[in-house]
Amino acid sequence: MNQRFDVTERFAPGAQFIGGALRPGGSGRTFEVVDPATGEPVHRYELAGTRDVDAAVAAAGRAFPEWAGATPGERSDALHRFAAVLAERAGEFAYAESLQCGKPLRLSTEFDVPGTVDNTAFFAGAARHLEGKAAGEYSGDHTSYVRREPIGVVGSIAPWNYPLQMAAWKVLPAVAAGNTIVLKPAELTPLTSLMFAQAAQEAGIPDGVINVVSGAGRDAGEHLVAHPDVAMTSFTGSTGVGKRVAELATATVKRLHLELGGKAPFVVFDDADLEAAVHGAVAGALINSGQDCTAATRAYVQRPLFDAFVAGVADLMAAVRLGDPFDPATDLGPLVSHAQRDRVAGFVDRARSYATVVTGGDAPQGELAKGAYYRPTLITGAPQDSEIVRSEVFGPVLVVLPFDGDDEGIALANDTPYGLAASAWSRDVYRAGRATREIKAGCVWVNDHIPIISEMPHGGYRASGFGKDMSAYSFEEYTQVKHVMYDNTAVARKDWHRTVFADRADRG
Repeated sequence: MNQRFDVTERFAPGAQFIGGALRPGGSGRTFEVVDPATGEPVHRYELAGTRDVDAAVAAAGRAFPEWAGATPGERSDALHRFAAVLAERAGEFAYAESLQCGKPLRLSTEFDVPGTVDNTAFFAGAARHLEGKAAGEYSGDHTSYVRREPIGVVGSIAPWNYPLQMAAWKVLPAVAAGNTIVLKPAELTPLTSLMFAQAAQEAGIPDGVINVVSGAGRDAGEHLVAHPDVAMTSFTGSTGVGKRVAELATATVKRLHLELGGKAPFVVFDDADLEAAVHGAVAGALINSGQDCTAATRAYVQRPLFDAFVAGVADLMAAVRLGDPFDPATDLGPLVSHAQRDRVAGFVDRARSYATVVTGGDAPQGELAKGAYYRPTLITGAPQDSEIVRSEVFGPVLVVLPFDGDDEGIALANDTPYGLAASAWSRDVYRAGRATREIKAGCVWVNDHIPIISEMPHGGYRASGFGKDMSAYSFEEYTQVKHVMYDNTAVARKDWHRTVFADRADRG
C-alpha cells in the first residue's frame, strides 16, 4: 500500500464531515495544513463557520434517536467493526498523523495508531457494560432501579498534539454510551480526525453519529460550545482556553468535561535506580517533542543523586537524533508549527537570565532549519517560582531542581496549580506508596512515566480540569443517571399523603 496518499485529492470535497459526507466549509476563509518538518503546505481547505456547526449539530440530533435506541450489543458490534477498519488502515493513519504533526513515523506507528485501535476495541466491549444500581426496595413500599442513559448531542474540541488519539478519546465513550457527536479538531491538524469519521462510516456506524467540523476556535469552537442543542461539551487544551469554554457552557447549563494543562513533576528519591530514572526522564520529557500535557517537565532529584542525574540526562539528550519524521533513525521530530517552536524558544531565552541551560536551547541549523525543530533542552538553577518551572512550555524542555528530605520533594511536586500526572522513583515500596498518596495528580506512575492503557482513567485535579477520558469511568461523563421508582402497594391513599391532606372523613 502506498502510505503517501494525495491529501488534496483525498479531501477535495472539503474538510467538514457532516451527516456522512465531506463538504467545504462556509466561513469564507481558508487554512493551510503545513508539514512542520519542511514548512511546506500539504493541504488548503475552507474553514467551518457557524452555519457548518449548525448543520453538524442538526445531523447529530437527527441521528440520535436511532443510535440511542440501538441495543448495547448493536453498538458494540459496530465499534468492533470500526476497530477492524482502523487496523486495516493503520499505515495510512500513521503517515497522515506524522505528516500533519511532524511526529516521527515510529511514534505514530507504535503509539498513536495502535493506541487508537486498542481504545476502539476497548469501548466496543465496554458498550455492553453500561450498568446501573441493582433493583431493590429501599423505602419498603417501592422498587427502585437506576437507568444510565445517553445525554444527547455532544460537542467536543480536541487539540493538535495527538489529533488521532484525542479524536478517539472524545468520540468513543460518547458513541459507545449512545450519544452522537460533533468533533472540532484543531485547524492545524484535521486530517486524521476526518479519516477517523470516514472509517466509522465504513464500519457501518450510521451517518450523523460522528460529525467533524474543521474550523477556528473563536468562531466554530465557541459556537459549538454555546449551541443550545448541544447537551454536553468535552474539551482538551490549555487551562486558559478551558476557562473560556466553561464560561460559554455555563450559559446553557450543559454537562462539561475538561482535560487541561499540566506541569508534571518527576520526583527522584536518593534510593532510585539512577539509570532507569535518567532514561525515564529523557523519554518522558521528549515524547512527541514534549508536546504532551503529561510530559515530565519538572524533575526534583534528591541531592545525593542530583549531579549524576543532571550529567546523565545531558549526555542522553545530546545523543537524541533530530531528523525527517519518515526516517526510521529519527528520534525527535519538529514541533507542530514554527509558531510553537518560537513560543518554546521564548521560554528558554527568558530563562537564561535566571537559570543555566545545560544542553540544547536552540534550533538546529542546516537542512533542519526550515522545519520547526528545537533541540532537547535541559535547564538547572531555576527558582521554584520562576516561569520555566511554573508555566506549561509544551516543548522538549526539562527543568531539574534538587531537594533534601522527602517532605520537601513531595511539597515541591505539589507546588503547582496543575495536577494531571506525576511520577515517583524509588526502590522503597513504602516511600513510593507515600508519594502516590500525597502527590495531588490524577495519575501517579512509580518508576516509569507516560504509559497509558485503555482500561484505566485519565484526568486531572485542580487547574488540570475534571472528568475522565478512557476506561469505564469515562461513561460517568457521557451518561445521565435516572432513578425509576415503582409503587408496590396498589394503595390509592399513601401514608405520606397525610402531609398534604387533613385526616378527615370527607377526604376523597
